[in-house]
Formats: sequence, C-alpha cells, structure tokens
Amino acid sequence: MKFMLLTFALGLAAALPRPEQDAHIVKDERTDRGDGNFNYVIETSNGIYEERTGTIGSEGQSNMVGSYRFILPDGTVAEVTFTADENGFQAQSPLLPTPHPLPAHALEQIRFAEEQRAKGVTFNRK
Repeated sequence: MKFMLLTFALGLAAALPRPEQDAHIVKDERTDRGDGNFNYVIETSNGIYEERTGTIGSEGQSNMVGSYRFILPDGTVAEVTFTADENGFQAQSPLLPTPHPLPAHALEQIRFAEEQRAKGVTFNRK
C-alpha cells in the first residue's frame, strides 16, 4: 500500500509538464496501526502534496478521506479533496466539471409536471 502511494505521488510528479528531475520528497509522515487505520502526508519540493486518512469501513473496506494538490502549468494550485467509502469515490474541486444548468423552459416543464402529479393528474398511454 505504501509503495503504491509513493508510486502515485512520484508518477504524478513525472506527469507534470515542468522540469521535475530535481524534485525530491520534503515531507513523508506515515502512521499505520496495522488494523486498517492509517494516516500519511507526502510533500515534494515541486509543490505536490497529498494527505490521506484511512479507517475501517462498515463492510471491512478501507474508508479514506484526504486531499491532494499540485501546481498547474500556469502557476496556479490545483486542489482536490475526496472521500472514498461505501458510497464510492467522491471528489470535490473547482477544477472538476459540473453539469450545465437547465434552461428556464425545462425547469418550467419540470415544475408543471410535479404540480400535475401532486394533483393526481395521470395520462392514459394506449
């Protein structure tokens, strides 16, 4: 597990379009109690940072919460926070795409349909 995490951090560093050959790990703190509970923080000299905490899930899996960040080519910092548990992997970041808002006419159609359902209006489909 630790090897995979370190490989992920180093792989991410290698994938960024900047001279990374001189990057080195500046912080590597790990705690693993051996019972499925763990915590680690890794930071590299080129701005990559990841922290993750794991606990035992209700079905025996490892639940995790954490975040990672790295520097984009334009110099801004990209950050993602996440939860991984019984409900799957859920990431939050302003960088992640979101669905476009529905147009006003679609919202009006939905409102009208809900109003009809509430009144008990049904349609025969023959």
